[in-house]
Amino acid sequence: MKDGNNYDALIIGGGPAGASAASILAEYGHRVLVLEREKFPRYHVGESMIPFTYQPLERLGLIPKLKASAFQKKYSVVFVQPNGRASQPFYFYTRYDRETVAQSWQVLRSEFDEMLLNHARDKGAEVIEEITVKELLKDGERVIGVKAQKKSGEVVEYFAPITLDCTGKEAFAAVRNGWRVRDPFLNKVAVWTYYKGSKREAGLDEGQTTVAFVPDKGWFWHIPQHNDMVSVGVVAEGKYLTRDGIKDPKAIFQREISQNLWIKEHLSEGEQTGPYYVTAEYTFHSQHCGCEGLLLVGDAFCFLDPVFSSGLMLALKSGVMAADDIHEAILANDFSPERFTEYAKSLRLGIENMRKLIYAFYDPNFSFKDVIMKHPDVAGDITDCLSGDVNKDLSKLWKAIADFAPIPDELPVGAPKGSRDTAVCT
Repeated sequence: MKDGNNYDALIIGGGPAGASAASILAEYGHRVLVLEREKFPRYHVGESMIPFTYQPLERLGLIPKLKASAFQKKYSVVFVQPNGRASQPFYFYTRYDRETVAQSWQVLRSEFDEMLLNHARDKGAEVIEEITVKELLKDGERVIGVKAQKKSGEVVEYFAPITLDCTGKEAFAAVRNGWRVRDPFLNKVAVWTYYKGSKREAGLDEGQTTVAFVPDKGWFWHIPQHNDMVSVGVVAEGKYLTRDGIKDPKAIFQREISQNLWIKEHLSEGEQTGPYYVTAEYTFHSQHCGCEGLLLVGDAFCFLDPVFSSGLMLALKSGVMAADDIHEAILANDFSPERFTEYAKSLRLGIENMRKLIYAFYDPNFSFKDVIMKHPDVAGDITDCLSGDVNKDLSKLWKAIADFAPIPDELPVGAPKGSRDTAVCT
């Protein structure tokens, strides 16, 4: 057992990626420290979980807590045209076990993330909140720890042979190392808020995620939550949302409601509550997954357009994967970049498969219905990808989609040649 400010692993960020990695490492018996900038519970958007979030949640031992929670159960996703016409729901239980993978949740992130972080504490992880990491400490090119500032103003240094960047969209290490590359195909803006008491579907469909289209390949998300709340937001190109010179988030959102009859009808009841939020430059990836002594996890490695709600799945999955590999590295006392190559390749494969489906979604010639009608044999692959089963060979699906929407086969402009298979910066 080490003491003082020396640990087996440091984790920057206590969100889903960081908390899941901390839980697994602490469960193995390692001394792990989580440094979280905010005080939990704290607000965060991104409330929907897709079916293949089940596996990391099961590994973490959280399924019983979720089943006992008040979180809204989710069984499907539906797509709605601007005229209000809805597709047949994609029910996950038509392909997966209804009692496990096929039943997911719509969560309130302040409650869910606090559950995850407390779970890490219960496993033995040390957590410090309201502390801001200022820089990575290095010995040559090797990361050996971090310098952080507490709420009191005190500056303190912590050391470990491996540091995990789990800072989400902020991408602490990728930004500072110049690794972050924006996706030129997915440069969107989102405006969102919350409604209480608005209309929702009945029975099994009450918790469904609705993706409602607006002109120019924009879309609304509609995510029912517990306590009769709904998360609802619009995503589109900035030039579309700010047309007519309108830049106020509330004015933009209220105008866009009329662009989809389903959304207009469902928000005609209840009342809007809380602020209007806005964010831009949705999608980016890191050229590298880390360097010696540093590993990127979750959104800190790649932040994808949220149309298919893959964020929580990728965060939890990568957190568990990273922790398992770090456990082996600790046992071997070997933290060389090459040890994490398979982690990086696996994470990259899943992200790239989901990215390709997102590219297709934004193509005006693409629709799930048309692809399935022409290529019924890929219907299962579409459901798998929408559900988060993304670490598999989906080449047949991409070939079928190419009949309707060309999909870029390489990483976005700005990524160096060969970086698709580059695990870490060496």
